Amino acid sequence: MLVLAALTSACGGNHRNQPYYEAQEPSEFFEDGKSSRPLVPNTVAQGQLRDDAHLYTGKQNGEDVTTFPFPVTEAVVRRGQQQYNAHCLPCHGFTGEGNGMIVRRGYSKPTSYHQQQLRAQPHGHYFDVITNGWGAMPSYADQVQPRDRWAIIAYIRALQMSQGADVKTLPVEERQRLDNPPTPATEGEGGGE
Repeated sequence: MLVLAALTSACGGNHRNQPYYEAQEPSEFFEDGKSSRPLVPNTVAQGQLRDDAHLYTGKQNGEDVTTFPFPVTEAVVRRGQQQYNAHCLPCHGFTGEGNGMIVRRGYSKPTSYHQQQLRAQPHGHYFDVITNGWGAMPSYADQVQPRDRWAIIAYIRALQMSQGADVKTLPVEERQRLDNPPTPATEGEGGGE
């Protein structure tokens, strides 16, 4: 028992007795009298190395990119819809027509995503606008992370594709659902009063 106690007592290697400075504590060691030191030049915080220009800027060789930096899956589009609803819907509306709630309250109407001039823009253009703002739209760089910006762009592209889509391109099951829509609930059905 004594041997076990002696062996386990040395397991407290958490540097309890190591000297250290409290935050903002003065120091006589450094010439400026501060214990807090500035970062070494060119230091990059963990998780902040942004070496993929495509992902973090929407540009390659100074030009707006026309491709996504990762595969666009259904999960990406769903994430884009979630982020769009949180950040874009108040101005751009559910369908991207630019008829969101704030427009109905007197703010300027943004350009519809369905106009040819915006349909023709490369993906990188949308990334730049979300990041830096455009016209009356402010930057959303602090609110929307880069991967979520790309997800929003994927959702905007889905909205654009939904307008004027050829029904023949839909899977058979989806076409049948369009031909036989569910009947709306009548009075007394659907949990109403």
